[in-house]
Amino acid sequence: MYVCIYIFIFELIIFSHPPSIRKLLCMILVWLYCKYVRHCHCVFVHSSLEFLLFSLRFRRKSGGLGSRGANDDLSEEQLHAEVCYAECLLHRAALTFLQDENMVSFIKGGIKVRNSYLIYKELNAFVQSDTAFKGPNHKHLEGGVSFGIGAFNLTLSLFPARLLKLLEFAGFSGDKEFGISQLYTGATSHTLRSMLCALLLLCFYTFLSFILGTGEGDVEEAERLLKPFRLRYPRGAIFLFFAGRAEEIKGNIDEAVALFEDGCKAQQAWKQFHHMCYWELMWCFTFKKHWKMAYFYADLLSQESRWSKAMYVYMKAAYLSMLPDTESRPFGDNEVDLFRQVPTYKQKIAGKSPPTEKFAIRKARRYKASNPIRLPVPVLEMMYMWNGFSMISKQPELTEGMMETLLEAERTLKAAQENVYSVDDTCVILLLKGLCLKNQGQTQTAEDCFRQVYSSEKKLKFDHYLVPNALLEMSLLYIDTGRKEQAIHLLQKAKKNYKEYSMESRTQFRVHAALTKLKADTNDQDEITTL
Repeated sequence: MYVCIYIFIFELIIFSHPPSIRKLLCMILVWLYCKYVRHCHCVFVHSSLEFLLFSLRFRRKSGGLGSRGANDDLSEEQLHAEVCYAECLLHRAALTFLQDENMVSFIKGGIKVRNSYLIYKELNAFVQSDTAFKGPNHKHLEGGVSFGIGAFNLTLSLFPARLLKLLEFAGFSGDKEFGISQLYTGATSHTLRSMLCALLLLCFYTFLSFILGTGEGDVEEAERLLKPFRLRYPRGAIFLFFAGRAEEIKGNIDEAVALFEDGCKAQQAWKQFHHMCYWELMWCFTFKKHWKMAYFYADLLSQESRWSKAMYVYMKAAYLSMLPDTESRPFGDNEVDLFRQVPTYKQKIAGKSPPTEKFAIRKARRYKASNPIRLPVPVLEMMYMWNGFSMISKQPELTEGMMETLLEAERTLKAAQENVYSVDDTCVILLLKGLCLKNQGQTQTAEDCFRQVYSSEKKLKFDHYLVPNALLEMSLLYIDTGRKEQAIHLLQKAKKNYKEYSMESRTQFRVHAALTKLKADTNDQDEITTL
């Protein structure tokens, strides 16, 4: 169970939590690693901490690695100790980043990460050399190196070019294909860290590829990785969760719901794991337009989880706003009151609010007025931010249902009196309609929708994120229809010409992923000012 949660803790830290929770999660990382190593038959020590201290005694007193030929003199125990030390450096770096919100802590943490990376690089060069000493536990050393090298390369490859330049200056480099191959080697090698490699790959295929990519996760590869673990641990909660995620990506929503519910039933000790299942169940019922069921899970999260209460309350309000005015509200809640509560749950991490919360708070601002103007489709807008339209693309009836909702919202908007939000609301609907039309194969009509959003750039007053995202979606449409050069031009325009808009970092990650997919030059180019 400890290893099953390990990688998810990393993901949870990345996706913005209250500082106190993030610190706790980082401490749990160290504890989980200790428990994991203990769990893997390290019975010669009496406690996890004792094992770490014991293993680090084997490190070479001069620092272990770094000079040419130094590795040749290291014993097998010392090499394994270097792997443990590199992992501990990452844990310490996470704690350093969070213990204080200043530049000194950032630099200290960065140095630890760099030292860990350099150790992995040295160890990788060593295990690949002909002179490497291969003792009885050499495969576990190779597994540890594969995990570290693979994780670094895969993670760094996801960063946009501008940030990657700074990281390369500091000595880092990222190669996506190499990282995946290293993790796959580690996952299939039946070593101490095989499961960690598999879980990281599963996170990439089923989450990061969608949230920070173009929405083309390798579900088949994820299912292939899952198969042996599902056979060995048929009631393993973490594997039920990933299996549910794979079904969700394929658009098999009923199957996904059943697997997420089974994942909740499989264990009761780790409540935070239930919260991850609740989050996915919320979206599953969103895709089916079961607004009250989706509200139910958003309500559960708002009561039980402290990860992002502003987001959960916003989603509760959003789901209620999708119901007809004549329909009763669960628990007597009122969407206007809930929208007004959203800013009160704002949190700050390292002095800044998480982007998703900032987006929710900005959207909820219009409800401060005594007679507020309603958001047209807040659930579908947030669904886009999590790349949900790529998930419903596999099932035509799901896309058709969303299109019906958008057409109804469009009719309501046209019938209403024009106001300060009219252009922005119209463009939100146009962007989402374009995605549905793309899913339905109506590429020209979808392109027209995206172009209308772009042409409204100077009229937008609030939702400035719409234009770069319209360019991104139009470029993805061009990629699908073989217009590579036009796609590159639009992606470079979205990357270069727009700054300081909502969810900018997520859009930039997706732009980078699309450029990488095209094998285009992702370095800064001259601004492209024509569409």
